[in-house]
Amino acid sequence: MKVTFFGVGYVGLVQAAILADVGHHVVCVDVDQEKVDNLKKGIIPIYEPDLTPIVIENYQNGRLNFTTDAKSGVNHGEIQFIAVGTPPDEDGSADLQYVLAVAEMIATHMQGPKIIIDKSTVPVGTADKVSARVAEVLTSRGVSYAFNVVSNPEFLKEGSAVADCRRPDRIVVGTDSDTVADVLRELYAPFNRNHDRLIVMDIRSAELTKYAANCMLATKISFMNEIANLAERLGADIEAVRLGIGSDSRIGYQFIYPGCGYGGSCFPKDVQALIRTADAIGYQPEVLKSVEAVNYRQKEKLFAMISDHFSGELVGKTFALWGLSFKPNTDDMREAPSRVLMESLWAAGAKVQAYDPEAMQECQRIYGSRSDLALMETAEAALCDVDALVIVTEWQHFRAMDFDLIGDSMSEPVIFDGRNLYEPSRMRKHGITYYSIGRKMNGLKGAGCK
Repeated sequence: MKVTFFGVGYVGLVQAAILADVGHHVVCVDVDQEKVDNLKKGIIPIYEPDLTPIVIENYQNGRLNFTTDAKSGVNHGEIQFIAVGTPPDEDGSADLQYVLAVAEMIATHMQGPKIIIDKSTVPVGTADKVSARVAEVLTSRGVSYAFNVVSNPEFLKEGSAVADCRRPDRIVVGTDSDTVADVLRELYAPFNRNHDRLIVMDIRSAELTKYAANCMLATKISFMNEIANLAERLGADIEAVRLGIGSDSRIGYQFIYPGCGYGGSCFPKDVQALIRTADAIGYQPEVLKSVEAVNYRQKEKLFAMISDHFSGELVGKTFALWGLSFKPNTDDMREAPSRVLMESLWAAGAKVQAYDPEAMQECQRIYGSRSDLALMETAEAALCDVDALVIVTEWQHFRAMDFDLIGDSMSEPVIFDGRNLYEPSRMRKHGITYYSIGRKMNGLKGAGCK
């Protein structure tokens, strides 16, 4: 099938590459000429495991192409995906200007029937706005072409997006047309063979499904962090509690790991957007507002632990920071807890020596050159001459480190672990003062043990 994607960001590029990989002919349109030129050279703008070879192979085979020419993109595909960003507006609501600009572009150049698919995460009612914009432009052109607007939200996890595309849990299609549903069934047939993953529903329900899914996962994280804060004060161990409740099949183990807060491009933005949608119709989303409030507070937890341990005297101190990305297997630092921590440390007069396997360039882009930030080549190098180690992202190779080396790198070895990677008893054996999230308190000092 011939398919066009508008937007080669995270969602558009991954989905386009995987559709091309199963034999569809895909053209990706983007306004950024440099990005398009780099993609043709095999330079991928994001880090996502396994994505680069798929893009390169399918571009070389002619099934995947990149262009800034909107007209050729519209003329190429019967199916037009809108996969541009929907960043939060000043009030937290989703900004639809890029989505509607693409709708206008499609309507300006279309010469026949089109299926227009909202792949971007958009508020309920966006399909109506896209339809109205397309109809308006067609009318101004004095032409009448059939078109359908479909909601087909993505459910990709950064760090495993390629696998999620190839083996989706579900394929949600919002449409009132049986004919369009059949076209989408054909498009996704290669990913729908073992059992029927296609769920067809009305458009507004599909739009809400995406927000509901992300907000549910964010709720699980904030709930677990709330329980972790209780555990600290009650003398319980949140890791034992996690095992106890995760064994209940109705709850499960996914997304119940306590930590220093969630980040990324989806959860913070989507929780805010659904709150604003609710506010706009006069409904008070009390649970969602609590989820957001708990997460804001949790992102400040590591700094509070550090400040408490050092009695607020942080001027001139240097901290090793392991992990900059908001989660492993990505270079994405949007809304990352590391940013909240670093900015708080800098405001208190401290310095940071940071290491991340993938997000160093992104950190450099965000913060530039600073005298209080050193980006180190290895995790071990970050430990040189520091007052404490802070773990913010649970990259796999942080889990098995040389604790003697860690201890020897600091005059008084201290670890602040925002992801509960280690066992407190093991840290005690190595003579390391260890702070983590929701573990048993040690006297009045907090969650530390020595």
